[in-house]
Amino acid sequence: MEKTSRGNRLHIGFYGRVNVGKSTLINKIVNQEVSIVSEQKGTTTDVVYKTMELLPIGPVVLMDTAGVDDNTSLGKKRIKKTAETLDKADIAVIICDYNGWSEAEEEIARKAKDINTPILAVITKNDVKKVSTTNLDKVKKFTKNIIITNQNDNKLITEFKNLLIEILPEDYIKDETVTGNLVREKDIVILVIPIDKEAPKGRLILPQVQMIRELLDKNAKVVIVKENELKEVIEELNTQPKLVITDSQAFKKVSEIVPKNIMLTSFSILLANSKGDINIFLNGAKSIDRLQVNDKILFFESCTHHAIDDDIARVKIPKMLEKKTDKKFRYEYHSGCAMPENINEYSLIIHCGACMTNKKEVLTRINKAQSLNIPITNYGVVIAYCLGIAERAVLPLKLYK
Repeated sequence: MEKTSRGNRLHIGFYGRVNVGKSTLINKIVNQEVSIVSEQKGTTTDVVYKTMELLPIGPVVLMDTAGVDDNTSLGKKRIKKTAETLDKADIAVIICDYNGWSEAEEEIARKAKDINTPILAVITKNDVKKVSTTNLDKVKKFTKNIIITNQNDNKLITEFKNLLIEILPEDYIKDETVTGNLVREKDIVILVIPIDKEAPKGRLILPQVQMIRELLDKNAKVVIVKENELKEVIEELNTQPKLVITDSQAFKKVSEIVPKNIMLTSFSILLANSKGDINIFLNGAKSIDRLQVNDKILFFESCTHHAIDDDIARVKIPKMLEKKTDKKFRYEYHSGCAMPENINEYSLIIHCGACMTNKKEVLTRINKAQSLNIPITNYGVVIAYCLGIAERAVLPLKLYK
């Protein structure tokens, strides 16, 4: 459980007014004090993330958010942070007391419905005062998934888990893997892992580790090589490999070595297919040919990292874009959860591999870009397109999706 990355966990967001019982509910679920509980208003000042195993659902992230009616000096900023978590919430748990939903809860519910996030409502403190039919109807306008409870309700957690299972997004029921039907038992898969400036000393990066584990779970035969060893290894194998997966930055050299009858793709493209929409990303890459001189391109990085001299987003991809188009562009960079509010200013958005981001958040970003008719693509797809091998690198996913 501890080795499941946050990006591969079900994200459950908890929303409601100040002191309505969000933190209390989370503490009951995890059976420990992970969120501060106090009668003083505004105790939760920023989003609190708790990773755990919620049986029988599996690995999850619980997000405890600031009160949506926080009227303190920092209240507006806190509420903004709270609203931003909806982009990554697979399920929104909206909590209120016997008074039902105010405009604050309804705003969260409207935003959740706008991005197709299932809503579970919890009405607390029913032992203090019974919720009226009128107040209950306020909640029913947005969801039929409702739990009415009190502080001493011993059945709360069981009821909560059962209802969560009922409204789980379909992807979690299917339990899809990154490679899908692309790889089967006993297939030989070669992973090309360059050891360069961006490779952490003594470690592999998360997508590489995830891929190794997934392929071993499928009982595939995994061969790990550096790009300089690839040709020799392919020649030494008695059986032709089913697939070669490379780091996108080694695409050029690897594509020249791997015979055309062996499928080829990259870690980044597999993640793009698993967490996003590969066809949208491919169309986004094709829009490069329509870019004009000085157009603004946004690089969206889900996590922060120290940029190195030969950084993929700040050096390598810009060089590829300008070589491909023979044009100069303007580049801006954004990292973190929320998308910039001014994305309508960009002619293209290039998203990172999203190894630390969950599927819901990637799809929400894609939908926001599409609603503004802004092309969006992914590091691996754009590299493959600039090298002229995009169709080859994406074809395996179309064949086996």
